[in-house]
Amino acid sequence: MSKEYNSPGGHDCSSGYKHSVSLDVSKCKGCTTCLKRCPTEAIRIKDGHAVINSSRCIDCGECIRVCQYKAKKATHDDLSVINNYKYTVALPAPSLYGQFDNLDNIGYIIQGLLDLGFDDVFEVACAAELVSAYTRLYIKRSNVKKPVISSACPVITRIISMNYPYLCENIMPILAPVDIAAYLAREKVHKEHPEIDDKDIGIIFISPCPAKVSYVKNNFAGERNYISATVSVRDIYFALLDVMKKREGEEPPDLTETGIIGLGWASTGGEATAIFNQRYLAADGIENCIRVLDQIDNSDITNLDFVELGACAGGCVGGAMTIANPYIAQARLQSLKHYLPVSKNRPASEWIPDIFFNENTVTYNPYNLLSSDRQKAMQMMSKIEEIGEKLPKTDCGSCGAPTCMAFAEDIVKGEATADNCTVIMRQLFNEFLNNEHVVSVLKDYSVGADNKSDQITEVCDDAAE
Repeated sequence: MSKEYNSPGGHDCSSGYKHSVSLDVSKCKGCTTCLKRCPTEAIRIKDGHAVINSSRCIDCGECIRVCQYKAKKATHDDLSVINNYKYTVALPAPSLYGQFDNLDNIGYIIQGLLDLGFDDVFEVACAAELVSAYTRLYIKRSNVKKPVISSACPVITRIISMNYPYLCENIMPILAPVDIAAYLAREKVHKEHPEIDDKDIGIIFISPCPAKVSYVKNNFAGERNYISATVSVRDIYFALLDVMKKREGEEPPDLTETGIIGLGWASTGGEATAIFNQRYLAADGIENCIRVLDQIDNSDITNLDFVELGACAGGCVGGAMTIANPYIAQARLQSLKHYLPVSKNRPASEWIPDIFFNENTVTYNPYNLLSSDRQKAMQMMSKIEEIGEKLPKTDCGSCGAPTCMAFAEDIVKGEATADNCTVIMRQLFNEFLNNEHVVSVLKDYSVGADNKSDQITEVCDDAAE
């Protein structure tokens, strides 16, 4: 399976959750940019650098995108992991195809993956077409809670489990395409090469985002996790450039087994439109997705059968482990669709195999639980509101927290003190300077009197007393 994540400094991993977003403390300037952009307020600035709260982090990669100092990074397996197995199968996410300019045939990429040393390639887009067909069958069931929310984006699934207890039942229980692709790829190897032991088969997922790396590391698919390791689209992209260049001028092999539907999953709306139902909603960008979830939770959005939410702008093509501008990648994928049929992969029957359902149901696990004791939690909440009313409400971030209310919560939890607020300290300092004795000494200092430093020290000592 994928290698254990060893957290570098600056990341609180006390929760035991294996994260794939890490921090290089030596590069961090404590600038508060990531602090302001984190959707779950998982970041604080302490001792001059960011600290990531493991229990709040959802591995969305937003901090990676906005950090100008490259202090945040995604952790994943290295391409050399293929050397750990006798037989390896690459699982390329469809977003990989959108990274290459002037690509007119997916066969170039599949051949390139074989040239890199993979023994076989199983496209995740093929499994996506199966999931689209299964989704159409699933939402027709009478006992399904609507709207059905796609489980394809691990960030959305995790944030629902942390913030929206009443929406956990809405998450579609069918496995994500990558899990079904891994299962089918492994079964194919067993069928074609029965002499190879299961432990010697490496199913390598080429991931566009850190959230999917964490999804694999934390075994969210349970016993149905057939993925051995995850490598980044970025690393594969640069490796492919070299091997594809060697084949320039050659006729591309017809190796792709996907169609328009499978390729569409890489972009916003691709999954939703494939259910052939007009009662759907598709949104991207983590802030937009949170607003949609809030409205669904408050019953402000009704009459929907299906909701597709992707944390990254543009969909999976906007993942933090990709190369191309997501909107350019979308245009490239659109161009590739002209050469493909609608779908090449269809279920054998209108029955969804049990093996394709996730055995681990999503349960509510709040990250912002103040206390397990309800009465104590209410007292703490009351105290947070009381302190919050006294704070300046500027949400400047100078205290190390993203908002004044978050700072108030940190104070109540004993994780911060009021003197961390620079606005309050500035007010206290101004009051100190307005002291008549202080004003007199400062005026004297400004005109050049002797022993000024002694006089100022005396005033400060008096104020301290």
